[in-house]
Amino acid sequence: MKKIDMHIHIVKEHGVTIPSNNETFCTPDEIFDKYNDLGVEKAVLLPLVSPEARWQMVTTEEEIEIYHKYQDKFYLFCNVDPRVGMHSSKTDLSYFLEYYKDKGAKGVGEITINLPFNHPMVENLFKHCEIQKMPVLFHISPKEYYSYGLVDRLGLPLLEEELNKYPNLIFIGHSQPFWAEMSSDITEDMRNSYPTGKVNEGRIPKLMRKYDNLYADLSAGSGLNALSRDPEFGYNFIEEFQDRIFFGTDICSKYENNNLSFWLDFAFDNGKISKTAYEKVCRLNALKILEG
Repeated sequence: MKKIDMHIHIVKEHGVTIPSNNETFCTPDEIFDKYNDLGVEKAVLLPLVSPEARWQMVTTEEEIEIYHKYQDKFYLFCNVDPRVGMHSSKTDLSYFLEYYKDKGAKGVGEITINLPFNHPMVENLFKHCEIQKMPVLFHISPKEYYSYGLVDRLGLPLLEEELNKYPNLIFIGHSQPFWAEMSSDITEDMRNSYPTGKVNEGRIPKLMRKYDNLYADLSAGSGLNALSRDPEFGYNFIEEFQDRIFFGTDICSKYENNNLSFWLDFAFDNGKISKTAYEKVCRLNALKILEG
């Protein structure tokens, strides 16, 4: 089945590279080569506008340009750093969101600002995204001043607070500190890693069961690890939450690969997950968000 990648960052041309490995985001041609092997038909462009996120920032304007050049290959999310404007929790962020919606944006993300979920400026962004009916896709960081992503504590109490506060806003979770919470045996020093071994039901399935506005993005190694560390649990997780899980890759350079596509194909081909769940995760859930 042709898949829709819910999580990708593309640049028109290579910019500043990461000093440790000399890598940078893919250009359209580089990602198309990978998609031929992975069976991906289209992808969601996610700008990165907060300086915490990467060596090379990816503006919404740049992604709009790519989107309009390759509309048969991409969908568009926009991104708004909640500090924009007057660096205030009162800024009318709908002003920006409405502009980007008019350009084709279907949601907001990847949110990578390194502030707590319940920071007033972050909540102002959530408020306006809810008003504009634009889902938010976020990265979680285990602590402030650490790296990038919205900050939460062990057990994700701040995420739950926002799920309660903005019940009509779709939250799409992603990253190691999100998926590590698949199991209850997670510890503080494991949060930003890829835990292994049998899963004892943790916060993610419990939160998804409790809040129907929490969705999940399987991209990067963290999503696949959460499913494959305990395959039977992973298969059951997909079946139970099949309406709110998205396929994604988060391939960040031409040197990276992603095995999630092959894992899902194997699970379906070997009767581990149903055809209905497989189709929803691979593309239908994305189409529901992106095309209605």
